[in-house]
Amino acid sequence: MTNNIPILTIEEVANEIGKCKKCPLYQTRHNVVPGEGNTHSKIVFIGEAPGEEEDFKGIPFVGRAGQLFSKILQSVNIKREDIFITNMLKCRPPGNRNPSKSELETCLPYLETQIALINPKIIVTLGNIPTQFILETTKGITRMRGNWFDWLGGIKIFPMFHPSYLLRNASTAPGSPKAKTWLDIKTLKEAMEDL
Repeated sequence: MTNNIPILTIEEVANEIGKCKKCPLYQTRHNVVPGEGNTHSKIVFIGEAPGEEEDFKGIPFVGRAGQLFSKILQSVNIKREDIFITNMLKCRPPGNRNPSKSELETCLPYLETQIALINPKIIVTLGNIPTQFILETTKGITRMRGNWFDWLGGIKIFPMFHPSYLLRNASTAPGSPKAKTWLDIKTLKEAMEDL
């Protein structure tokens, strides 16, 4: 982690993000979406980028995928207010396109600062982009999900399918992404209880 932002609190990080003009995404955003939740949580969830609803509200995971995300958490009694939720990018890419490598690299110091301040034990990466970027791999989420990976500072990384992927793959048959997500969230809950 190469952290160049001299910031002391999560609120100050959010203020810096709100003023950010380091990449062209600031020109099309309605709101920045720095993240929300318990800044003392041992668990941080990292998605890819805000969507349309998130851009309008300034809150992560509030659209259709976010509603499914909340249901997944509720299925094992994890409360949103007990975890911290953020994204790789803090501004919405136009048309919800995938973030570019330069956008990810430009936004990374904010994420690194958030992680350093929260100091979680577990980071859950949701989907391909955060999983591949953070773990520096080209392997897809289908191969990575449900496994534990050691990361910097003793943090464990636990990749899971992104809720938007589950919306596009609605089957709940054994072996389906939704069935695997049910197994993954139970595994995560057990790990949380052991912390």
